[in-house]
Parts: sequence; structure tokens; C-alpha cells
Amino acid sequence: MDGKDYAILRNIQDGIPLVSEPFAEVAQNVEITQEEVIKRLKKLNEAGIIRRFGASVSHRKIGLLENAMATWRVPDDRVDEVGKSLAKYKEITHVYERLTIPKRWNYNLFGVIHGRDRDSIKEFIKRISESLDLKEYLILFSIRQLKKSSIRLPEHHDLTRDGH
Repeated sequence: MDGKDYAILRNIQDGIPLVSEPFAEVAQNVEITQEEVIKRLKKLNEAGIIRRFGASVSHRKIGLLENAMATWRVPDDRVDEVGKSLAKYKEITHVYERLTIPKRWNYNLFGVIHGRDRDSIKEFIKRISESLDLKEYLILFSIRQLKKSSIRLPEHHDLTRDGH
């Protein structure tokens, strides 16, 4: 990754316009052609620096007003299997494993769920927990959203510092 790649990423971090040539302004800002922007984005994607392009939907604006963190106690030998199963549900936006704290916190698998109301989220979690034979779980509902933002790239970055 070089300075041009970094400049491209900074230019698209707030989204790209829904127009026929979405990278025209990026190309102009970075002083390269649109074709070069697209070529570089493909390379960044292949390298895993960019994971995907997608729409960012505000769940609250589309009626999904409740948000919960489900936590499950999953045997170590089932974490991968259960995690992959949970990740298949469209209602679950994040699934990840955390370390337990003996005698304080025994839940090691977490999932974020958005729903219209608390009862539907509770029923959904109960149903999938039963289907996966997970008997121990907790549901932690959000009280309020304090911050929601994507990673922000600083204006300048020394690409030579970390060898990239």
C-alpha cells in the first residue's frame, strides 16, 4: 500500500455516491484516472485491506429499534461449529468469542442482534439456543447508543513506519 492507496481510502471512507461514475471525484482528488482507482481498489480487496463494499443501513430508521448482545456458554470443542451456525442468521450482525473469567463470567460466545422489540429478540435467541442445544445464555439489551461510527483514517499516515 502506498500514499495513493491511502488517499483513495480516505476519499471513500464516508461512502461513494450512487452515480454512474462513483470514482470520478476520487480520481480527481488523488490525481489519477478512474481506471487506476478501480485497479488499486481491487488490489486492496485482494490483499484483504478492504474486505467489502456495502451499504450501511441505519437499523433504527428501518424500524429495528431494539439491540441486544446475546452471550452463550459454549463448550470449547463446539465454539467454531456454533459460531459458524450463528453467523448464518441474518438477524445476527456480529459473532465473536471472548475469554471467560472463572467464577465471574462463563459466557464465551457473543452475538449482536437487532429487532423490532425485546420480545421478538428474546424469542429468537431462545429458539436458536434450543436448536443448537445451548442451555446457558444471557441477553443484554442496550439502554442507549453512545457512539456509532466507522474507523476514521487520519489525514496523514507514515506508510514506511510499519513496513507497508
